[in-house]
Amino acid sequence: MSDQLIGILSFPLLLTMIFLRVPIGLSMFVTGLIGLVLVTDGTQVPFGRLKSETFTTFSSYSLSIIPMFLLMGHFATLGGMSQALFKAAEGWLGHRKGGVAMAAVGACAGFGAICGSSLATAATMGRVALPEMRRYGYDGGFSTAVLAAGGTLGILIPPSIVLVIYAILVEQNIAKLFLAAFIPGVIAALGYVLAISIYVRLFPERGGIMPRVPYAERFASMVKIWPVLVVFGAVVGGIYAGWFTPTEGAAVGALGTGLIAWFNGGLTRVTLVESFTVTARATAMIFFIILGAAFYNGFLALTQVPQGIAEWVGSSGFSPYTILIMILVFYLILGCFMDSLSMILLTIPIFWPVMQGLDFGFVSMVDLHGARAMEALLAVPEMTAQGIEGLLASYRDGVDLTLAQTVQFDAIRVHFDADIVALDGAFQALAAGEELTRDQIRALELRRVNAGALNRINTELIAIWFGILVLIVVEVGLITPPVGMNLFIINAMDRTTKMTATYKAVLFFVASDLLRVVLLVAFPVITLMFITW
Repeated sequence: MSDQLIGILSFPLLLTMIFLRVPIGLSMFVTGLIGLVLVTDGTQVPFGRLKSETFTTFSSYSLSIIPMFLLMGHFATLGGMSQALFKAAEGWLGHRKGGVAMAAVGACAGFGAICGSSLATAATMGRVALPEMRRYGYDGGFSTAVLAAGGTLGILIPPSIVLVIYAILVEQNIAKLFLAAFIPGVIAALGYVLAISIYVRLFPERGGIMPRVPYAERFASMVKIWPVLVVFGAVVGGIYAGWFTPTEGAAVGALGTGLIAWFNGGLTRVTLVESFTVTARATAMIFFIILGAAFYNGFLALTQVPQGIAEWVGSSGFSPYTILIMILVFYLILGCFMDSLSMILLTIPIFWPVMQGLDFGFVSMVDLHGARAMEALLAVPEMTAQGIEGLLASYRDGVDLTLAQTVQFDAIRVHFDADIVALDGAFQALAAGEELTRDQIRALELRRVNAGALNRINTELIAIWFGILVLIVVEVGLITPPVGMNLFIINAMDRTTKMTATYKAVLFFVASDLLRVVLLVAFPVITLMFITW
């Protein structure tokens, strides 16, 4: 039996163990161990990898961000931030038809910005918002569906634990992934609000209205959410400003939410110990899944299965977008039966080599030359973007340079000590949207404009875009029957509501998610607009 065949046969074994309710981390670990024994014809290599893989995995500095974000979310709950967010949103929206449901979605988005976990967001906001929704006459199935869907915002709106793990798997910048997730996260929240609006118009008897809140109370409720804004601004803003790394930002967030919880009276000696215990248990569970995935993916790499799949896809003749759509559909199906973290850890090492080999044409060599040339020209003293565009416009229109533009051109030539012919040719090429020649590149002293740099840029952009898309379809799995983890968590809080009622109502939010996936696939710029390269 060949190594590749052993690797392929490991998939049904793994899925069988998962469906038999064996913990996912243990399933991947055992499958990887058995596979390594078969591939290496002995136990020496598997046991050797057990020692080295454990150390390599858990000594990763990036993984320390996970317990910090978990602790930050727990402290935020103790500090009453979830209730403050919901009350503020409810005050402004609750008097509208479906307004309390919209407020719940807004509160989930706000809490997700300081939590990073979908399940924690769903459970926390469920305790706060579900009683209010039922009190104002909202249908049970609709109420539970709203909160299950709103909870998924916890893994999309940064910071996100699942996004951190994805960044580690594909070796990309965590801060850039957080930045890329922001706009899709806002679109997700708006999409859910729109879904609520449509639902209550189709089924007006299932949505309630609360009395209008006086403006004085509305503004008073806004004052109470300042801790959320401060923590989010400190963590996310500090990371993007370069004040600290994502891991340090998570620690700052945990400290900040802890101090706020202590100030509000929610953090006592008992709740502090409980917070550490809950965080340690959740971290241990996540880390064991990561270890199992690392062991199993190491076995797959040895069998060359991911590489074989990538080569087959590359020679299949399918277009990059066709392959992407097939992968996303696979995630949607798998999400009906498996939790988000397990899907990411199990599939990314297989699908990422496939995505790396695809050309979506995000950045061409002309784009790269133009961007690097603009950076170089802006480094010239007193040169502005407007002045550069004016020079290029004159070259593009074929008109003589003005006196001021001639002075600018001479300043550029002196700054770079460039040959006038090469510099003139560089401006002609940039104006015409053409690649620069070697002489023109040297004239502007451009760096990082070779094929290798272009490949690295496109790989980074594909990794970020693909990561956000995967995160969204994984998020859909959290509210898709029959597994739908968020559905079970919220439905368990309302024993009077049948699961089938929740299933029916949540389909509106699943439709919103699918439309969002189509939008982000069709327009990658929505995800990548803030990413610099």
